Amino acid sequence: MSARQLSFAAVVMAAAVIASGACAQTAARPDLTGSWERYRGPAGDPANPPPEAAAPPLKGDLLVEWEERRAAAREADARGEPAASNVTHCIPDGVPSMMNGPFPFEILQGATQINIAQEAYSQIRRIYLDKPQLTLDDIELGFYGRSVGKWQGDTLVVDTIGIKEYVRFRDVPHTPDMRVTERFRLVTPDILWDEITITDPAVLDKPWTVTFAYRRMPDYEIIEYVCEDNREYADEEGVTRLRTGQ
Repeated sequence: MSARQLSFAAVVMAAAVIASGACAQTAARPDLTGSWERYRGPAGDPANPPPEAAAPPLKGDLLVEWEERRAAAREADARGEPAASNVTHCIPDGVPSMMNGPFPFEILQGATQINIAQEAYSQIRRIYLDKPQLTLDDIELGFYGRSVGKWQGDTLVVDTIGIKEYVRFRDVPHTPDMRVTERFRLVTPDILWDEITITDPAVLDKPWTVTFAYRRMPDYEIIEYVCEDNREYADEEGVTRLRTGQ
């Protein structure tokens, strides 16, 4: 084979390697489109279920206060006087609580954006792909904040900032500086994991990680859920009551 032929063969081989790599990168991005429900069974591999959620690593007195609130809530539930919650006030859960379930959600995956629509309250998260994250000064704080994502192989990594302080996950306080990092990954074709890591140095001693698992719901259509004519209300003591009669 001549030097020219060898050079041409090398170019062809290099192009094939590049094309193969591009195909592999594309193939590594699974399609998450569809309806999902929270799954609490052995997620994917029974020998490797999602890790159990640890208590939030709150700093000093904040942990004591959190534990006292949790104990008081359990006692109130036992008395049949549950404390008012987001459900009572018709307030959506926001991020990351909406990922906890129990309501199903739908993922719509595109090339530049992924939307997550939860059935309860018709909550919608918009994840902008391959865009830089803004600063807090450029974001209006909200229930869902601003989410940007990127694919790392077969894992979707999502960064969220800008959550309102009263939008809490498991009643854990936070500051406007809270950052939520999620890693979405299919552990089987029909089981999806969302590893959620919360960082907030002013409140937490270290990052706090919770992992949720979801099961695909073929052919399930998300239905409308509007908090309309809610019969629950909070009394002057903050206890959830039920309106009776007309």
